[in-house]
Amino acid sequence: MILVTEITNRKNMVDQHLLHNFIQTALMEDIGSGDHTSLACIPKEARGKAHLLVKEDGIIAGVEIARQIFLFIDPHSQMHIWIPDGMEISNGQKVFEIESSSQNILKTERLVLNIMQRMSGIATLTKQYIQEIAGTNAIILDTRKTTPLIRFLEKEAVRLGGGQNYRYGLYDRIMIKDNHVDFCGDIKSAIAKVKEYLSTNELELEITVEVRNLTELKDALDVGGFQRIMFDNFTPDLISEALSYVQDSYETEASGGINLDNIRNYAETGVQYISIGALTHSHKSLDLSLKKSK
Repeated sequence: MILVTEITNRKNMVDQHLLHNFIQTALMEDIGSGDHTSLACIPKEARGKAHLLVKEDGIIAGVEIARQIFLFIDPHSQMHIWIPDGMEISNGQKVFEIESSSQNILKTERLVLNIMQRMSGIATLTKQYIQEIAGTNAIILDTRKTTPLIRFLEKEAVRLGGGQNYRYGLYDRIMIKDNHVDFCGDIKSAIAKVKEYLSTNELELEITVEVRNLTELKDALDVGGFQRIMFDNFTPDLISEALSYVQDSYETEASGGINLDNIRNYAETGVQYISIGALTHSHKSLDLSLKKSK
């Protein structure tokens, strides 16, 4: 059994200020003027226990988030954790037990389940992608295709599933995509303008250049001065050909049209990174429930 104090001391990858504000807003949305059903049925002084029950195999994610939700509304809550974040779970297992005010357990139940089911679904899908490319050197990345305002939770779920986080927003990396190229006229102009902008504003940001075909790839390589090339909607065979031009000069990434059925073909080309938007926009939430402990 893992005690709550042990979990607290572990490195937490989630921004605590962001999490605190999210919990406060989410609880306000759900509770409003009060959980009137619980207020009517449950004595204020009553305390109880409940456990998180697994109803579907997968990867658990959001245990630490749940702990902080319970503590937010009842600082005297105590959680006993049997299965920590990122571990495999099976139908019928118990993940944790929470001891708290009975009213407060009922107030927080739906928020905890909504978050954990979603995060666990993302972590589970991420692990499936990673298992598909086992034995290759490719690294699975997430994208910005996330739910507004809970990106930080969804990206944490990807990390717990074994993937890597890539670009938290528009601010932390330059990514020259097809629309940027089209607005600029061509890929060489787009790269030149980005370099000028970074220099003028004294910014140090890594640059990814998205290419749609071998012509754009060759044009980008002629200009140079970036860190990564992203092959957009390339077939595995075309990526293999493209890699012969890039060699070891730049980091490489595959994106677009990649799924569980074909990802191994992409990974075996030797491309370094594979970004998968589906991790956060096409996952299936995992079935979990919170049950009163005897």
